[in-house]
Amino acid sequence: MISEDHVTPKTGITAEARSKLVSWLIAVRRQLKLSFESCCLAVNIMDRFLITTSVAADCFQLLGVTSLLIATKQVSSTLILTHQLHYKNKQLCNLECLILLRLHFRLAAPTHTDGKKWKWLACKVCELSLADYTFNKYMPSVIVLCAVKLAKDLLKTHSAQPTDNKAGSSKTLESFGFQEYATFEAQLLVQQCTEDLKLLVSLNQDAVQDFISPLY
Repeated sequence: MISEDHVTPKTGITAEARSKLVSWLIAVRRQLKLSFESCCLAVNIMDRFLITTSVAADCFQLLGVTSLLIATKQVSSTLILTHQLHYKNKQLCNLECLILLRLHFRLAAPTHTDGKKWKWLACKVCELSLADYTFNKYMPSVIVLCAVKLAKDLLKTHSAQPTDNKAGSSKTLESFGFQEYATFEAQLLVQQCTEDLKLLVSLNQDAVQDFISPLY
């Protein structure tokens, strides 16, 4: 059942359970040919809802599916038909209403990079971060920023071009349009997130081998 009590995201839902659900949502979005942005937004919606509301284990998958349904309505031109989700309309509608109320209808979140050739690598890095609970401590905008910077650095390294190793420099941050992160404290946060992403990529080289190989 969905509880009305205020809880932290860790209550009742383990990092392992969350990782499995996010991995499943990624597979669903591919099967239904939904946009990557819709998957990112779905995870963001799900995590924010878990901050406000306790969800029993047998309703966790329903929460993921409903979050994906809401996300596609926001960012995708391809809408999900409810019969594709194998849940009753009433279940989906009731939980959708509760999610919208808990989030005060604030659904927007940074979910994508621009149309440069490194976009797909950055998206893949973001996708890898979705299922890793380590990145729950970072705002989506920070992850997007670091994924873009890391993707560019990896591609430059692969092509033997010189690269700027100062991932957290104010000049680098402002060049990506993230002036709000150009403070010393924010630079440290961005640097830590970038290092975490580097480690994540190094542990999942098979997942990115279609983009660049080898990475290191």
